[in-house]
Amino acid sequence: MATDDDREPLIRTAGEQAEDDAFLALYGDWDPLTPTEAANEFDGFERPWWVVGGWAIEAATGYRREHEDTDISILSTDVGSLVEHFRGRWHVWNNVGGVLHPLGDRWMQVDEPRSQLWLRRDARSPWVLDIPLTPSSSGEWTDKFLDDHLAQVSEVTWTASDGIRYLLPEIVLVYKARLGRPKDQPDFEATLPLLTTERRAWMRSALEVVAPGHHWLDSL
Repeated sequence: MATDDDREPLIRTAGEQAEDDAFLALYGDWDPLTPTEAANEFDGFERPWWVVGGWAIEAATGYRREHEDTDISILSTDVGSLVEHFRGRWHVWNNVGGVLHPLGDRWMQVDEPRSQLWLRRDARSPWVLDIPLTPSSSGEWTDKFLDDHLAQVSEVTWTASDGIRYLLPEIVLVYKARLGRPKDQPDFEATLPLLTTERRAWMRSALEVVAPGHHWLDSL
């Protein structure tokens, strides 16, 4: 049976590690839920939600590595429903460019649909989920970086055998490519053999817009 000890460690530069340390010193500790644990918390939430980031790559490829956090996305129009769903169990904070404020009776919605939500039990507890919002005004999924990429959630996600929905790995990788981090290279290498010719072509065209000149283009 696989354990966390079987996971590959993340590849971090000294600068990235220093940045992570400074982040924790400013905002506090994280103790992220796994996707399975998060699914238990989302049970009964009747709006779409899906896992993004490194966990989505792992679910699609089977490549097991260390995870710094767990990223789950929802449509920005569903923030109020999420706050109500978690009321009494989790405090939901809106993170807008590093500025945090709690959502609840005073603020039920977000002003910036491209912002994030962070969850924790209370001020003495670690953060457990990072929820980057997907901008939406009509119930459709929209791409944050490709203005003409609109779809139904079901068209850009897939559902694993455990019932958890994940963002397609090629879309995850396009998001990651903008950041130019060494730790994302193994995710790309694990995903590439699984992509059909059509999905590779989409990823290549997306990268040419989002991260022109990226070295992944050569492999695609």
